[in-house]
Amino acid sequence: MVRLRRVPKTLWWALALIGAVAYAWLFYSLFVGPSGFRWRALYGDPDYPQGYEIHGIDISHHQGDIDWGRLRTAMIDRSPVRFVMIKATEGGDYIDDRFEQNFYNAREYGFIRGAYHFWSVLNGAREQAYFFLQKVNLEPGDLPPVLDVETKPDNVSVEDFQLDVLTWLHIVEDRYHVKPIIYTYYKFKEAYLSDERFDDYPYWIAHYYVKEVEYQGKWKFWQHTDVGKLPGVKGYVDLDIYNGSYYDLKQLTIKPFEEFTPDSVGLTPDSLHLDSLSI
Repeated sequence: MVRLRRVPKTLWWALALIGAVAYAWLFYSLFVGPSGFRWRALYGDPDYPQGYEIHGIDISHHQGDIDWGRLRTAMIDRSPVRFVMIKATEGGDYIDDRFEQNFYNAREYGFIRGAYHFWSVLNGAREQAYFFLQKVNLEPGDLPPVLDVETKPDNVSVEDFQLDVLTWLHIVEDRYHVKPIIYTYYKFKEAYLSDERFDDYPYWIAHYYVKEVEYQGKWKFWQHTDVGKLPGVKGYVDLDIYNGSYYDLKQLTIKPFEEFTPDSVGLTPDSLHLDSLSI
């Protein structure tokens, strides 16, 4: 009869440590991190922030086919859905496959619409800015362009990261003559974007399962849950509120501007000199 050799205790401890690290990473990714499920099983249906009357949602291909007719009559805490933020692009070469359809339908069904770019650590700021401008054509009445920034490369300093974000913001601002909206979660804002150069940009803060936004600075939008349920939308959808009146929201939108493109005013990757920008 063959006897198995005893496994050294050090190997057992090493395997146990690897298992614990893997479990912790998986638990964080699924339930705690900014892209996780955020304790849905424990918290259940979301509470609605009190004192706000302008509600909206943000969507991407994850919501699939949307019944816009039903969504138009949907109510959030007895208030209509006023605005829809729509994922447009990511990095330097990805466009959400539902963007064009969602972007068109949002205006057709009477919503104030916005488009956002998801920041990638794999592409440069210029490349991402010009890709967004190439794929997204915002019009008067739309919300300012949005930069969704939630990650910083580990090998880039905070100062250089801030310059990269400012590069994207300045390039896009030069196109639309309006300051883009910055979307992030409040701890990321405090850790990496707490610089006076960002103070003039409207903020869209993600902070879930709290009665109030803990971020103490000025903000325009609050994404307060990712487990909203609405008629016309299958599955979960992010719910947002606007920090102001409907009139204020309309005032934030892009005003009529002269038709031009980045090429027509010399704003091309080869011709733009960031040294002239105030960063």
